[in-house]
Amino acid sequence: MNPTTPKTPTVTAADDDRENRTATEATTTPEAPEAQDRAASEPADAPDGSETADGSGPGAHAGTDADTESFDDEAAEDDPHTRESSWIGAGTTAVVAAALGVVSLTGGWTSRVAAERETLLGQIHTGSGGSAAQQISEIYGDAWHTTAFVNGVFALVALLVGVFALVRPAFGAPSAHPQPGWIRAVALAGVVLGVIGVLLSVGMYFDLFVALPTVATPAAG
Repeated sequence: MNPTTPKTPTVTAADDDRENRTATEATTTPEAPEAQDRAASEPADAPDGSETADGSGPGAHAGTDADTESFDDEAAEDDPHTRESSWIGAGTTAVVAAALGVVSLTGGWTSRVAAERETLLGQIHTGSGGSAAQQISEIYGDAWHTTAFVNGVFALVALLVGVFALVRPAFGAPSAHPQPGWIRAVALAGVVLGVIGVLLSVGMYFDLFVALPTVATPAAG
């Protein structure tokens, strides 16, 4: 009986290649998810001044700042305290113009004191003697003209202040809330009173309305 030799498994080249591929995939496969995670966690570089996918970057900050400034401006205009502050200034200017116009027509202590001073100077100048015409001019005429001059100054100031109150909104920043009607009405009243006061003062100063009294010359006998 012939002894039989044991059969050993034959390893082919195809089996070697299969084992090599399996080993290679086992060593490289765990690294792939880590690389993908790193790529996903790191944002792509964006150009200067542009906004990235996650909303960051200089461009995003610039847009946010501009929106914030515009929102602050709108909030300031809509703020009732801001509107009241601007209206208080305009209303005060209008009231001052109207008050000065009234003073220019009715007179005040300033014009009265100035007129009394001129009257006193006229009495001093004519104390040692003088004609009747000179006394009228020195005592009465100078005081009359001084009163007209002081009232005219008040009227001119009232006119300028009233015009300023009327045209001020046209030169300032445009507002979404216009001024109340009473402010424009009072300012216009100050302008009208100022014009009337200026006309009356000019007429009084140059004796256009009421002339100084004259003394009749006695007829020669």
